Amino acid sequence: MATDQIIKSLKEKIASFEGKINVTEFGQVISMSDSIAKVSGLSGCMAQEMLVINEDIPGLALNLEEDTVGVVILGDFSKIKEGDKVKRTGKVLSVSVSDQILGRVVDPLLKPLDGKEKIVGEKEMLVDRIALGIMARQSVSVPLQTGLKVVDVLVPIGRGQRELIIGDRQTGKTAVAIDAIINQKNTGVKCVYVAIGQKKSKIMRVIGELEKRGAMDYTTVVLAGASDNASLLYLAPYAGVAIAEYFMEKGDDVLIVYDDLSKHANAYREISLLLRRPPGREAYPGDVFYLHSRLLERACRRNDEIGGGSITALPIIETQGGDISAYIPTNVISITDGQIFLESSLFYKGIRPAINVGFSVSRVGGSAQIKAMKKNAGPMKLSLAQYRELESFSQFDSDLDPETKKILDRGAKTVEILKQDQFQPLPVALQIASIFAVNEGLLDQVDKQEIKKWETEMHNFLNTSKKDLLVKIEKVWDEEVKKMLQQAIEEFNQSRTK
Repeated sequence: MATDQIIKSLKEKIASFEGKINVTEFGQVISMSDSIAKVSGLSGCMAQEMLVINEDIPGLALNLEEDTVGVVILGDFSKIKEGDKVKRTGKVLSVSVSDQILGRVVDPLLKPLDGKEKIVGEKEMLVDRIALGIMARQSVSVPLQTGLKVVDVLVPIGRGQRELIIGDRQTGKTAVAIDAIINQKNTGVKCVYVAIGQKKSKIMRVIGELEKRGAMDYTTVVLAGASDNASLLYLAPYAGVAIAEYFMEKGDDVLIVYDDLSKHANAYREISLLLRRPPGREAYPGDVFYLHSRLLERACRRNDEIGGGSITALPIIETQGGDISAYIPTNVISITDGQIFLESSLFYKGIRPAINVGFSVSRVGGSAQIKAMKKNAGPMKLSLAQYRELESFSQFDSDLDPETKKILDRGAKTVEILKQDQFQPLPVALQIASIFAVNEGLLDQVDKQEIKKWETEMHNFLNTSKKDLLVKIEKVWDEEVKKMLQQAIEEFNQSRTK
């Protein structure tokens, strides 16, 4: 009986057997130079497909030509020579992401750079994919507080927005972005900081500051340093946004910083010229606009029907001599929803953050502000506009009428109150208290030189004795709350004069 069952079982297995042939397509390196390999024999290769050279060196198919494939090497290209074997993987470039990525420093292929254990992936995320359609999005209406008064008041950022940070080198662009990351503590917002072509020593200092302030717990750093080859610099922002999309699809809000896209464009230009793509304006290939638009379009706020979540992008662009009309700055300005313009002259005057309020704009505006901030931002914008207009005329005329002197004095104090130290982001209620004080003339009796000290002491006073009021300010803004805040600041002013 047992023999009959065995024979029957074998017959069934033989009848159901399907001979599957595992076919792997191989090619051969025909030329190799500067991290770019020309490969023949891969007729079925896809664009952006991952290839493996010599069994262990990853490559990315970027150019599909008639007889050859242009491959960008993502590993040590010094080990590759003519005649080496290239294998297709059949997979478009993707990275494996999980919650373990938070608090880590990784390269664009998500390999650890912090000496810690390997990251175990949970979900494969395409590195380069089509942005979410317009029907799946909703309008930007929830503020993303940066903790910087001048940004949150005058150029507010909302969750799902793309706000460009632009300016010359050494004007504090990275500082603005890092303050925004630090300010996301206890808000539930995940952060991704993508360092493209930066000195590794600078990034280690940034990571040190984030760790010191407990911000690395919810932040991932994707690092492609200045010493890395151009292919990793090209890949870094796409790997960063793939991580951000993983969290967005779980319904989380994400802040991503690209520092900076000027170096990304330069890396892409280098790769394109080596791949023999025709150069256009300033030697950039014609699709350099598409390079950044398809990256930044992935920042959005998903509607609640598909699970919510958002990606807010802060791309950074470096200008030369304040020239925002150059090719890459104009490209990225046209893609984003506004820009924060940092100016060298303001930086050297000691106005920090060195943001030029006249050139900076947010196309989302008041939609991304809480009611109290929106009501106080309007008068401040008007006051600053009047001050800027009169300031240029006042230097030619020493005999000014009292009204003009009052506008100039209050404008100078407004500029002073908007100054802020690095790594010192402020809660929104304290920002509103400072703006309200200058708008209502509660600083008129304070010397300009004393304003910083006055503000610090006033914040300490509110934090210790008016905590309930600070909570109220964030939730409602009516005549009663306005009156309570005025009384609180007047009470503080009186205590100072005693």
